[in-house]
Amino acid sequence: MSRWVILLCFAPLLAFTQTEKSTVFSLDSFLSVVKKHHPIALQASLQTKKGDATLQKARGGFDPKIQADIAQKYFKEKEYFELGESKLKIPTWFGIELEGGYERNQGQFLNPENNVPNAGLWFAGVSVPIGKGLFIDERRAELRKAQSIVIQSQAERDLILNELLFSAGIAYWDWFKSYNNLLVYIEAYQLAEERVNAIKQSAVLGDAPFIDTLEAGIQLQNRILNLEQTKLNYKNSTAYLSIFLWKEGVIPLEVKEGIIPESMDNIRAEKLQLSIEMDSLLNKHPELRRSRAKIEQLKIEERWSKEQLKPSLNLKYKPITEAITNDPFAEYSINNYTWGLQFEFPIFLRKERGKLNLVQLKKNESEFLLQNKRELLDYKIEVAINEFETTQGQIQLYSKTTQDYKSLLDGERRLFNNGESSLFLVNSRELGFINARIKLIELVAKNKNSILKLDYALGNLN
Repeated sequence: MSRWVILLCFAPLLAFTQTEKSTVFSLDSFLSVVKKHHPIALQASLQTKKGDATLQKARGGFDPKIQADIAQKYFKEKEYFELGESKLKIPTWFGIELEGGYERNQGQFLNPENNVPNAGLWFAGVSVPIGKGLFIDERRAELRKAQSIVIQSQAERDLILNELLFSAGIAYWDWFKSYNNLLVYIEAYQLAEERVNAIKQSAVLGDAPFIDTLEAGIQLQNRILNLEQTKLNYKNSTAYLSIFLWKEGVIPLEVKEGIIPESMDNIRAEKLQLSIEMDSLLNKHPELRRSRAKIEQLKIEERWSKEQLKPSLNLKYKPITEAITNDPFAEYSINNYTWGLQFEFPIFLRKERGKLNLVQLKKNESEFLLQNKRELLDYKIEVAINEFETTQGQIQLYSKTTQDYKSLLDGERRLFNNGESSLFLVNSRELGFINARIKLIELVAKNKNSILKLDYALGNLN
């Protein structure tokens, strides 16, 4: 599929700031487009839907069920039996299961235990787990795990977006650096070209030696070489930036000619707002939230595994009444009922104890990993803050250095125009000024990246 360019119809999303000749594409506008339209951003939104679907599935374990069971036997034109039962079963949060229904059986060879009045029997029942499953059962465990999975899926969505926006931000500041470097070298090329023309005219008139034309020409060739390399860097960084630009996650876009990043003149020094408690911010990091959610799921699984060490003891009670009238309770008597008791207990509990040990080991492993992740994030935050503070000081220092280089260059040019200096010294001063500007741009890009790294380490880019 051929890439599309960013058209005017897409401009409202980008919130561009217009200049006379170009359109400035700010970092906030760029990240907004990435977050709304990048395929990975759209894929991240699916994580929460997965969590919601998992929760819905777990809640289904408590759905009431309608059951019907009919069995008939005919042989040699005789109806041996017809058994019919329909009932409604209602699971509850406390492990108790309620049921109610109607039973009607008939036939010439009916099993005596299936004999019921001709009108059938109404029944209601309750099943209570006295041992295993009293405090937590598989249904409750799955629902609680699903609730934790919802939290985990939200953290996974934020984590994916945090990674995506960090990569996009790094690409933006690389684009910014290559663009501003290009401006420096375009200006340097133009100055060198003007100087070559001026030196040639002066040499023809006898005001300058012809050897100066050779030196000016060499300088122009070097500027052309630097300019071509800078153009290549800018094209490559623009192409890389374009891979983050999509429309609705389907149509890839390109940065149209005339769309530029923020310039050095528009970049203002930022101050980190660290007054908020860092621990509070870090605790909200999606990586830590996801790990805590996984540990919570293992804790629920651990509790259910401990529950399975208990014997299975289920008590069932079912009152019955004859269906004579429309009122099922008309013939009700406390003396009409069925009941049962079910007991089961594995002697060695090897399966249950082994499962519990595995779950506890996984939980301990996850807790160790959580501590390690926390320490790594603390380290990344400290590195980002140190880098910001260092580059901030370097920018202030090198801004003055760059201005001093410019003053030296201006003074050397005046001396050269008065015949008191040489072309070699002018070129040397000019080269120092160019290198200082390039270094300053690099420091600004590093400073902006350090802010990006801090937000990334805090999980705050989303």
